[in-house]
Amino acid sequence: MKLVAEQGLWTTGRPAAAPPAVAVLEVAGAVLAWTVDDSLAPVAVTFTDVAAADWLWRVLGEAGHVSVVEALSGPPAHSAAAVDLVDVQWAAAALAPLRRLALGHWLRRWWPASVRDGIADLDAALLDVEIAVLTAAAEEFFADDTFDSDVTGLLEPHRAALAALLADGDPRVAALVASVADWVDLNEIPAQRRQQDYALAAGGVGVQRPGTIASGSASVPWSAVPPGVFDAAEDTVSWAVTAAAGAVRAEIRTELIGPSTGIPVTFDGVVGALDAQGRATLTLPISESAAWERDWSSSVIGVGGSAGPGDTREVRERLRAFARARLAGPATDAFLAEILAAESDY
Repeated sequence: MKLVAEQGLWTTGRPAAAPPAVAVLEVAGAVLAWTVDDSLAPVAVTFTDVAAADWLWRVLGEAGHVSVVEALSGPPAHSAAAVDLVDVQWAAAALAPLRRLALGHWLRRWWPASVRDGIADLDAALLDVEIAVLTAAAEEFFADDTFDSDVTGLLEPHRAALAALLADGDPRVAALVASVADWVDLNEIPAQRRQQDYALAAGGVGVQRPGTIASGSASVPWSAVPPGVFDAAEDTVSWAVTAAAGAVRAEIRTELIGPSTGIPVTFDGVVGALDAQGRATLTLPISESAAWERDWSSSVIGVGGSAGPGDTREVRERLRAFARARLAGPATDAFLAEILAAESDY
């Protein structure tokens, strides 16, 4: 194992992919990361407090644990510091449950549900139940204040949904939900069957009407927006520049899988916000005559915040292919939420 210094922390020196293609798990004293769609890629580890990583013996052996702690007993001497522990290797089998747990967190943040691309959504409550079960099974890897170890906090928002899941009658679901009964109280919630409809609030600009100066489309970077709001396909943002009564406006429509109220949107630097239907109309600071003369083909449309550098069209297409493959499988490490999504008549 080779360890190198990066930004004042010791790491394994083999960075995983950038978001949204990385599955991350915070454990006691370290952050573990895997490239989500490459099962053969090694784990990337960043030590935040090696003394707190008292689980290392489970994945390195006792001798390996001692070697790492001794080698990293202080902060890196300089930014190019490196340590080579020749006889220390990660045990892939011991890391497998942690990788699956990291994958679960990736599914809840990045799963590319899309009506347009035919990728079924995952049941958020059911997914969080299985993540909670996996977290409890790996409790020896977490400290009390570890971000990814709060099982009760994970389940509490889903109390009503979990009661409804029990009413659905699927024995696989019932068994999984029953396994978390000690962490969330469902007794006081009336069980109601859930609606299985997968609704889309989509807004396209549609047929051009008189006064349309220019129109086009754009994509939503996943890292710029909250999960569960926008259809994860490409070119799901439609825009049109229109002129009427002396005013020039940009009409923006997005394709949704959830409510989008308040999410910021920009058109060539003019800022607005989407309504619940994924629409916004922005008044542009340009005269009607100048608008007709302008070339709008290079207009910049933004939805949400700033996108990460690894959030490209090519990466998103790769991750949609990854999701389709998991649904088609199902994968050997599939979550029940994925299995049910694959079984649905989507």
